Amino acid sequence: MFVMNAWYMGAWADEVKVGEMLQRKLLDRPVVFYRLRDGTVAALEDRCCHRALPLSHGCVVDDQVQCGYHGLTFDRHGSCVKVPGQTRIPSAARVASYPVVEQDHIVWIWLGDPAQAEPAAVPRHAIHDDPAWSWVKDRYLVKANYQLITDNLMDLTHVGYVHTRTIGGTPQAHSDAETKTTRLDNGVRVSRWMMDSVPPPSYLAAHAFGTPTVDRWMEIDFIPPAVVRIHTGAVDTGTGAREGNRSGGIAFMGLNLQTPETATTTHYFWSGARTCGPERHEETKASLMRSLPITFGEDKVVVEAQQLSMDASPDGPLVMIASDAGLVHARRIVADMLAREAAPPTQGSAPRQSFQAQT
Repeated sequence: MFVMNAWYMGAWADEVKVGEMLQRKLLDRPVVFYRLRDGTVAALEDRCCHRALPLSHGCVVDDQVQCGYHGLTFDRHGSCVKVPGQTRIPSAARVASYPVVEQDHIVWIWLGDPAQAEPAAVPRHAIHDDPAWSWVKDRYLVKANYQLITDNLMDLTHVGYVHTRTIGGTPQAHSDAETKTTRLDNGVRVSRWMMDSVPPPSYLAAHAFGTPTVDRWMEIDFIPPAVVRIHTGAVDTGTGAREGNRSGGIAFMGLNLQTPETATTTHYFWSGARTCGPERHEETKASLMRSLPITFGEDKVVVEAQQLSMDASPDGPLVMIASDAGLVHARRIVADMLAREAAPPTQGSAPRQSFQAQT
């Protein structure tokens, strides 16, 4: 159902606090995050091995998690280090611990084989620490399968119809955009150009263009299994955007991370960043927080309605059109990853070294 051997976003870094637990279901697994006093983030299975009470009903004591039922205490590696009332600790008294990496203000988690977890494979998003960009973030629980959200992001011809109040613009311009889909070594890229097009309301509110129309780009990168990065922007018509001159206009970077909660619910983490000078950071953040929740809310309505429709007619046909090329490639990549995980291991393959959690 899910690609297990992959990095998924588990939380925003500021959600995980010292001495507190953050409970979250990820890929149908209950997980609890907590931050140690040295700043390290740990992630454990949210289920005591004694009587199955979720550990999130307990508390953090001296960088260890204490069950709220009978007081069994577990360290960051999931080993039971204390059983009240007895000195002997059963050898089976442990809970699963998961590799985590914290970078770019994101806590990533690996829920598959820990021996295959490579910190270098975690997607980077350095814009979160770039002073030239101002950014905001949030998380929505969306009642839809995570791949429906990815599909929606990979085919932006919907923008002119779904997002008329914000980033839409002319629907026909989106449908007629010059589009190129490229299969990458690790993902898919969809590039879209709308030359000499009418700017959408959110662009006009954020920037004073010198021409009535703009040259507008959308660059969508899919990083499997569940990350989509979208770089969009516009400059005055005829000023060389296609040749690489994108100064003097507006640019936006959207980071979208679709972590499955269950087969039909998804933690949709997102951040939105816009270029601006240091003196305009707070103003830009306020503007983004006014507009982006509206935009993402419009998408949420659509994908949740899709899920309900698919649940009602699971065998109903779906007809593909030309603009589906990006999402088709993305789904094929995920299907290939699932197939590789389901395949029996190759005989004679060398074991991987175990992974130690990184920060």
